[in-house]
Amino acid sequence: MNNLKAAYINELFKLYKKKKIYVAAILSAVSVAIGALISFLIKSFMGISALGGTNFPILVLPVLLNTLVSLFVVFICVDMFAGEFSANTIKFTLTTPVSRFKIFTSKVLAAVSFIFANLMLIMVLSLIASLFLPVSGGSILYVFSAYLVSVLPLTAFALMVILISNLTKGTTSAFMTSVILFLLFRGLELVFPAYSAIFFTSSYDWYTYFAAIGGYLNYGKILRLFLVQTGYITVFFTLGYTIFDKKQI
Repeated sequence: MNNLKAAYINELFKLYKKKKIYVAAILSAVSVAIGALISFLIKSFMGISALGGTNFPILVLPVLLNTLVSLFVVFICVDMFAGEFSANTIKFTLTTPVSRFKIFTSKVLAAVSFIFANLMLIMVLSLIASLFLPVSGGSILYVFSAYLVSVLPLTAFALMVILISNLTKGTTSAFMTSVILFLLFRGLELVFPAYSAIFFTSSYDWYTYFAAIGGYLNYGKILRLFLVQTGYITVFFTLGYTIFDKKQI
């Protein structure tokens, strides 16, 4: 356990040193600010509320989940695996007295930590921005739960990217393959809506089921989507580790 903790801290430190982290934070802040400005201008000059009955943080969430946040998840995960193998810096990590399973797990935990931190940053910024918008405030508890549960589908996506990063030979191919598959899954959801549940990307909006409608939560739907996501996480983690364990330096 101590080795895993040390490896995790090491991965967080390497993540902290990457410029991509700061770029992600800056672009997240800029995106929230632009969204708030657009909503304010539409309301001020056209008299139309761009938010409708939705509070601003919930309006921002799906937009950034499907664009900026997912894009930086690809950047970070590809860099942690394909990037380190391409630069041959992975050998310094693999020569430490830590098993490959713990090294792999620590990298996954670091990626999940990035996802959580990025979502919490967006949530806080959007809540602050909503104070300056002419709309009634939403439930902070629902906003927090919506952002928190969004970590799960993003974790499944991150593990898919990690699997691809261990299968491909370079960062460019890993990045392009991950983006293409994400867009393909999204496209297949639209073409075959009856089978959309089998694609983990369809769970990106499962936070909507945590909003009580008439005091009722659809626990059955929430549980089914939870099982789908955890199933993908288990499969992607297992395959990703199996390939990572067999890769040569």
